[in-house]
Amino acid sequence: MPAGDREPHFVRSFERGLAVIRAFDADHPELTLSEVARVSDLTRAAARRFLLTLFDLGYVETDGRMFRLTPRVLELGYSYLSSVTLPEIAEPHLEQLVAQIKESSSLCVLDGDDIVYVARVPTHRIMTATITVGSRFPAHVTSVGRVLLAQLPDEEIDTRLSRADLGPLTARTIVSPELLRTELRRVRRQGYAIVDQELEEGLRSVAVPVRDRDGEVVAAVNIPVHASRNSVESVRRDLLPHLLATVARIEADLRITGRARGASRGTGTHR
Repeated sequence: MPAGDREPHFVRSFERGLAVIRAFDADHPELTLSEVARVSDLTRAAARRFLLTLFDLGYVETDGRMFRLTPRVLELGYSYLSSVTLPEIAEPHLEQLVAQIKESSSLCVLDGDDIVYVARVPTHRIMTATITVGSRFPAHVTSVGRVLLAQLPDEEIDTRLSRADLGPLTARTIVSPELLRTELRRVRRQGYAIVDQELEEGLRSVAVPVRDRDGEVVAAVNIPVHASRNSVESVRRDLLPHLLATVARIEADLRITGRARGASRGTGTHR
């Protein structure tokens, strides 16, 4: 925005101070006063005042000639990072995944005995039901639900299965509590779940759990596909590696933020 178009509240000196900080990057971790002035489009006198102010505040250090940022600059971004919610962290990675595989992907959390969609990047509709953020389904018949249930203690799994409605939704739905326990133990061992047309005929889905920096499972990401286009083996071979890589990137961001605040966006706790 040209200087003449600035709003009355605009603080020009603050903009210049930020320009001085942004002058440093991976290719230019150290700069002279003249270089900072040139990159920031400031006079040497102005650049010097900003650099010395940043030095007094502990954000810059100098040997008298070269200037460099200190780790304290990270404080400037921490407030944002600590306030970012899990869906906000995940959505750019889901978008990248969907662009790669040309299939939809969603982030879900466990809320009571259901899974709730908290982030979603669609491509085309493949389910009879319309899925949006806030949609929910019984956890035990979904791939995301199974990876989330599989991380719970066995006693809690037994309690949840004892109260769940295990009626068949399709001819393939697992309705036996013992078979479900066996399946959840397998999901826990292998680290992912594939559900084959148990929630809806013609729908296959693969899901992987998302862990925070403490190793706690806080959500799961899935890829649903048409059974007519994707065999169980092709889902495992072609889609699962992309899903695992995406979740790894989400978890890397979670390690930076330190927590998954607001994962359910008001839908309730995931445990």
